[in-house]
Amino acid sequence: MATRLLARRIWSVSVKDFRRFPVAVSSSSLYSSSPNPSLRPQHFLSRTCSLPLISYRGVSFNVQDQEDFTERVINSELPVVIDFHAQWCGPCKILGPRLEKAIAKQEGRVTMAKVDIDEHTDLAIEYGVSAVPTVIAMRDGDIIDQFVGIKDEDQLDSFVKKLIGQ
Repeated sequence: MATRLLARRIWSVSVKDFRRFPVAVSSSSLYSSSPNPSLRPQHFLSRTCSLPLISYRGVSFNVQDQEDFTERVINSELPVVIDFHAQWCGPCKILGPRLEKAIAKQEGRVTMAKVDIDEHTDLAIEYGVSAVPTVIAMRDGDIIDQFVGIKDEDQLDSFVKKLIGQ
């Protein structure tokens, strides 16, 4: 009975629960004190811990206001890819992660600014954004290239490489 209850608990654990597990604690140290080997779900935890959890949050930032845009985009020493998007836009939700992945491949040679057109209508008007997603590549405050719509990963890689001059 106890084994069945433990098995149910293990299989019902959500992904949010795994975020609470300390990273330094291994699954073998969590259950090594249990005398019954069947109560040691090591195989389950090790499989779960090996799932790829990829985050590209370090390569992009959300623009807060016009002053933030000027400071972090226009005056940036690095080339910047600007993603004009909206929360309600389905294609934007597809393009955003693809674009962040392409930026992450450049290992810090380019950064990405995200501009929500509903919050920053003035920036969207200033840069002639009439549809979303619109992506603009900027270097030293000058627009190098831009596109509207979804692109596949190869097209995004070449777009970003063109910006950094490869």
